[in-house]
Amino acid sequence: MLDQFQEIETKFNDLERQMSDPELIADIKRYQTLVKQHSDLKRGVDLYKRLKVVLNDLDDLNELKNDSDMKAFVEQETGALLNERADLEHKLKLFLIPKDPEDEKNAIVEIRSGTGGDEAALFAATLYRMYTKYAESNSWSVDILSQNVTGLGGIKEISFSVSGSNVYGKLKFESGTHRVQRVPDTESSGRVHTSAATVAIMPEAEDVDVDIDLKDCRIDTYRASGAGGQHVNKTDSAVRITHLPSGLVVACQDERSQFQNKDKALRLLRTKLYDVTLENKQKEQSHARKLQVGTGDRSQKIRTYNYPQSRVTDHRINLTLYALDMILNGDLNSLVDPLIEAYQLEKMMSS
Repeated sequence: MLDQFQEIETKFNDLERQMSDPELIADIKRYQTLVKQHSDLKRGVDLYKRLKVVLNDLDDLNELKNDSDMKAFVEQETGALLNERADLEHKLKLFLIPKDPEDEKNAIVEIRSGTGGDEAALFAATLYRMYTKYAESNSWSVDILSQNVTGLGGIKEISFSVSGSNVYGKLKFESGTHRVQRVPDTESSGRVHTSAATVAIMPEAEDVDVDIDLKDCRIDTYRASGAGGQHVNKTDSAVRITHLPSGLVVACQDERSQFQNKDKALRLLRTKLYDVTLENKQKEQSHARKLQVGTGDRSQKIRTYNYPQSRVTDHRINLTLYALDMILNGDLNSLVDPLIEAYQLEKMMSS
């Protein structure tokens, strides 16, 4: 393994030399490719550099082990360094696991209110705010594709795209049923209610991933109206597309232009068709191995947000954090990072 990381470090250093070349700046596409490769390798190289320091320190302590005056110090330091070495070697093994090629894609997120009526719709709005805050912290951009809001400020359903670096890789484990336990504003007796919303995370498909023949689609236009749109139109700007071979239906009405709504609807349709293909592929793979941390079953209850105890529990990895406010304000890394590591560990153990 150390030989592999020596090669990775050499490649990393070579990338840094290339990126420092002033002539390269003129070739934006090439420069962006190198920056991406550099970013992908940096974490592994940093871990490897730290491991080399730990191994050198252990060698130095080994030379002092026969010094009686240093015995207590050597034993204490050696124990701490051995623990750190084991942790670093574990993280480096995870780093070597091949990445999912979909991880680099942008994502389309769908949130739907579930059981709980108005309270569920308000919780869906809370989840939307949480993901937009998380996107903001990662310098990602968010674009609403379609939405259906309630008069109380809740969300019946919303679809939005998230664009940036490694979006799907970070968000893919958010798919599933999210449950909330809290006292609604309308509850006079102070009883805690339980309601839910479902989240679906899909890698956004590109033109090369899915080819849609418009001859296979029925395109209807109508007037955007009601709480589901940002405005009430006097023209037929809203667009509904029915993909006849699959039966999938998508609709967009949030833009004033029929052309813009059609473009967004096609993006959504393309992604849904691509998601069906990926889901079928994952089902085939699941016959060979069953991963507890998955991205497929959206009916699975994955997380509970408990307001009275300020507690968030992810049921897949039995992780409980008493940091509800921080998480709802977009600090999701404390949940996302352990989920990614758990998934990588399962892949390593089952490979």
